[in-house]
Amino acid sequence: QLQLVESGGGLVQAGGSLRLSCAASGFTLDYYAIGWFRQAPGKGREGVLCINSSGGWRRYEDSVKGRFTISRDNAKNTVYLQMNSLDPEDTAVYFCARSRMNYCPGSGISMFDYWGQGTQVTVSS
Repeated sequence: QLQLVESGGGLVQAGGSLRLSCAASGFTLDYYAIGWFRQAPGKGREGVLCINSSGGWRRYEDSVKGRFTISRDNAKNTVYLQMNSLDPEDTAVYFCARSRMNYCPGSGISMFDYWGQGTQVTVSS
């Protein structure tokens, strides 16, 4: 059964760091791009970062520039989102999702076919 499971969320003070993990099962991560998305209360789901099968990445959200990085460990079938200098505006449920292709699409949540259940990140001021 194909699954993506996020972990690593929690409560952190502003300026702190968290590392989220997205563990894949039921398919070989090597062949797919994986994206991280977030959804804040009362807002739509937005893309954050995406990493393609060869390790290149694409940023969807400018506010995370210089603070968030994405990486992958294909041997562990896991993609990570390192979040530094967290701000209360980063509070959201964070999701990982599999792209339909081996590269990160320019836009469009519809280009991602399988999603995890999400992990809550809360940043206190």
